[in-house]
Amino acid sequence: MTRTRTTAQQLALSNASDALRSKGRSFYWAGHLLSKLHAARATRLYGFCRHVDDLADEGSSIESAQRALALLSAEIAAGHSNDPATLDVLDLMAECKIEPTLMLELIRGVASDLEPVRIADDAALLRYCYRVAGTVGLMMCQILDVRDQAALRHALDLGIGMQLTNICRDVSEDARAGRRYLPASRVGALAPEQLIVPAISLQPLLRRCLAELLAQAERYYHSGEQGLPYLPLRARGAILVAARLYRAIGRHLQSNDYAFWQGRTIVSARTKTALTLHVLLASPLTPRFWRSGRAHESALHSHFSDLPHAVPHIERTERTHER
Repeated sequence: MTRTRTTAQQLALSNASDALRSKGRSFYWAGHLLSKLHAARATRLYGFCRHVDDLADEGSSIESAQRALALLSAEIAAGHSNDPATLDVLDLMAECKIEPTLMLELIRGVASDLEPVRIADDAALLRYCYRVAGTVGLMMCQILDVRDQAALRHALDLGIGMQLTNICRDVSEDARAGRRYLPASRVGALAPEQLIVPAISLQPLLRRCLAELLAQAERYYHSGEQGLPYLPLRARGAILVAARLYRAIGRHLQSNDYAFWQGRTIVSARTKTALTLHVLLASPLTPRFWRSGRAHESALHSHFSDLPHAVPHIERTERTHER
């Protein structure tokens, strides 16, 4: 049984490494800075997140994809599965003490993409970002053996900042899949097909929306980076590199006047190298690399404060501990 489980884990790690190398290039790049143990864990988590996405995107029908995700949720909740990918992540969750609630929220977020996606407002957008990316930030804390509860709020925020960047980068791609993540409160009730190559009359509105969403992402990135001192030393560099690479996507969009319809924004190898060297050489010279700065901005969690590990939950936990 142990030998079979080990073989399954090795296969899962190999498949996840291939997926990370081809589909998660920024994370793959940054992952080289992690310790061997943390890199393997992070790769396995990434691989399972890709598996969840594939269940949603590659089903023969919406109904079959919904059934597959419902079964996956049931297996995660029960803590048992015969599927190798699910079995491996259950082992990872047990090893790193990852709460099933977080994985279930992730699956819930991915499952929502199977319904017509027409985001109503910022609150709905941020709740979605919490589920599909904030939860991953929270799970990464466990992957990296971070036990300080105060670290969670910052890890959550970093995930949300990255997801907001993804959404701004992939407007046209998502629209081709029939999804509009840009909030109606900002752009009106536009149909996804209007976002693939938007009419000239719509472009000023869409540029302004992306500028505002990326400015919002910057607030979450700033909070995310405030959590660096809670991480193991090698992990600080890796996480900061990943964050800076994602922020660079937003800045490239900005330099292109937010014209997402002109092609997918990518960060060149030259830029990646320059950002990585700057992080490794300059960031350790700054105080915030070594100690946490000001208190967390609780307003960042106002739209999802009822969800696991948002600020009010953590603050209640800390007050209980102090008593």
